[in-house]
Amino acid sequence: MLAQGLYSLNDLQQLIEGDGDRWRPLVFTNGCFDLLHCGHVRYLQAAKALGRSLIVGVNSDRSVAALKPPAPGQPPRPIIPDIERAEVLAALKPVDGVFIFPETTAMAAINLLRPDIYVKGGDYCPDTLPEAPTVRAYGGEIHLIEIEVPQSTTHIVRRILGE
Repeated sequence: MLAQGLYSLNDLQQLIEGDGDRWRPLVFTNGCFDLLHCGHVRYLQAAKALGRSLIVGVNSDRSVAALKPPAPGQPPRPIIPDIERAEVLAALKPVDGVFIFPETTAMAAINLLRPDIYVKGGDYCPDTLPEAPTVRAYGGEIHLIEIEVPQSTTHIVRRILGE
């Protein structure tokens, strides 16, 4: 374990396999979580309510940069380094564990952890989620959580820049 609640993916897999009663049903979500806001917190609270434990995969700096290429007049993403984003998430009450992953999708992590429930925000559609076939292949459940606070890092940055 690194900082409290921050793990390598392999260490997390071993912990879950070694003590399923503590971790399962396991809920998993992933994302950039660049500038943490109220929408993120409510989303994580709702995700945790679906199972016993909540694991969050955080996109690495390189994968965020690939997912969110620079826009004219905008700062490069991510704004906050991955290790700091992960540490902040790990400190949140609903979150039981966090790891950083280098890919742009969470398929490799899902294959390894095999969460009982895979969660994404209501702005996604199960049919277009790249991870959906992987989750369905082992019998996992996909749950979309309604967005309560329509907020994003992009909107926050635009507001700061006065756009």
